[in-house]
Amino acid sequence: MPNRARPAYHPLASICLALSPAWAFAQSPAVPAAPAAASSPVALQPVDSGPRSDLHAQVLLDRLHFSPGQIDGLAGSNQRRAVSGFQRAYGLAPTGDLDDATWQALQPDATPALTRYTLTAADVAGPFVPLPGTPAEQAKLPSLGYASILEMLGERFHSDPALLRALNPGADFNRAGTELQLPNIDPAVALPKAAKLVVDKSDATLSLLDADGKVYAQFPASSGSEHDPLPIGLWKILGLARNPKFHYNPKLFWDAQAGDQKATLPAGPNNPVGPVWIDLSKPHYGIHGTPEPGRVGKTQSHGCVRLTNWDVLQVAAAVDASVPAVMQE
Repeated sequence: MPNRARPAYHPLASICLALSPAWAFAQSPAVPAAPAAASSPVALQPVDSGPRSDLHAQVLLDRLHFSPGQIDGLAGSNQRRAVSGFQRAYGLAPTGDLDDATWQALQPDATPALTRYTLTAADVAGPFVPLPGTPAEQAKLPSLGYASILEMLGERFHSDPALLRALNPGADFNRAGTELQLPNIDPAVALPKAAKLVVDKSDATLSLLDADGKVYAQFPASSGSEHDPLPIGLWKILGLARNPKFHYNPKLFWDAQAGDQKATLPAGPNNPVGPVWIDLSKPHYGIHGTPEPGRVGKTQSHGCVRLTNWDVLQVAAAVDASVPAVMQE
């Protein structure tokens, strides 16, 4: 079902179909508004952030580049995929369970789950602009930036905004000087260049392999649907576009809304393809980010490969035109 906290568009909420070599893109009509956690008063559930908790595991997996997607402290499908991928890479039985051998390999005693962070004046200054509900209205904005500080912090710390609220009950997120507890990710660590990129539809993952064929990074991915299947085969990476604008053409989408018109959406983290587009030799297909990180790996796409914004930035830094891209069932 559609997310009731967002505009009533089709629930696939993905994007694809590049329109030209000049980095123009077409999108699905699913353009999100601000996350509900940023504005709706909801009961906060306690979060276990202690040693060997699910939150601790997700932080450690994120730091080791076996991404659980949006860190939320819950043992869901993306966590299980990340654990299985990590286990295979480290020579363990790929059960997806956090057993003793897996915890030992994760080295939980070396890194706590949380770190302290103090909000700065720049953090709270924004600007934060609520996103309009239609492409035509969004096209009028100078940029598609963050709708709230919680959304901004969620992306910076690879986390569900609801988790950040639960970790900091009563905190004033709009005041400089507020001290917060946040997931202890390590954004400074860059990945080495990949020898191959593999998208596995059945596993809902994108993996980077080294020259020996070993997976050294894995990310949850949404890829393809009944109407727009993932293009199985071997493809080339033609190039990368950073901070792209997005050209919406409703004629290219089977689920476009009646009355939709063409519109050019500005760049920004809430642009339908996020901060980067990795163009593939299959016409109209690419690898890109998304304004809805919580849906990655859990919903289908319009054929393209969709990652969280922070994960696609890591992938973009590790690939170029020499890296083959394999799409498999």
